[in-house]
Amino acid sequence: MRIDVITLFPELISVPMNTSIMGRALSKGAVDLHLHDLRDRGVGKHQHVDDTPCGGGQGMVLRPEPLFAAIEPIHTPQSRVIFMSPAGQPFRQATAQRLSGESHLIFLSGHYEGMDQRVIDHWVDEEISLGDYVLTNGAIAAVVVMDAIIRLLPGVLGDEMSAVEESFGSTGLLEAPQYTKPAEYQGMRVPEILLSGNHAKIAEWRHQQALTRTQERRPDLLR
Repeated sequence: MRIDVITLFPELISVPMNTSIMGRALSKGAVDLHLHDLRDRGVGKHQHVDDTPCGGGQGMVLRPEPLFAAIEPIHTPQSRVIFMSPAGQPFRQATAQRLSGESHLIFLSGHYEGMDQRVIDHWVDEEISLGDYVLTNGAIAAVVVMDAIIRLLPGVLGDEMSAVEESFGSTGLLEAPQYTKPAEYQGMRVPEILLSGNHAKIAEWRHQQALTRTQERRPDLLR
């Protein structure tokens, strides 16, 4: 998969994407990541990338010229352009699974009061929101979405079942509680069923725990 990110702050992308599992995914070639500094496409001698809103209002809006100039050279018929925006559709695990099947993703990360609507109308295939809140920079949101997508690519996780047996996985439930050694710590014991070696019973216990946790914390998932 190739991923291009157009942003005013490439460092907000490069640091987390070169760390831990994401860094290994890049080094193994599972992802071909390209960062584009929007200021390189700025208008005029001072390379302006934003201007005041037409009709008045607070803040600044990203101009169309730099964004068009940044997108045009990298866009192909296989590209899917994603704009990180509070006005977008809520991001879900199902969205990550769908996008992990794409060959080329282009992320537009906004700043200030957003970007000129003409860019969205002409280029953007879908707008994605992380939730009902606003971040200072769309690059932060893009990293979250990229992480969720890349970990689903073949060979990225050490155990391929990790992406299946987790919250919002194949069952749609929250993940059951997890335990490790020691079996007892400060008077708190690991549930005996997990030490029994009976894998069928363990699977049944985990499913019931996942169901109970989902009912308590996210009943909307059961609907």
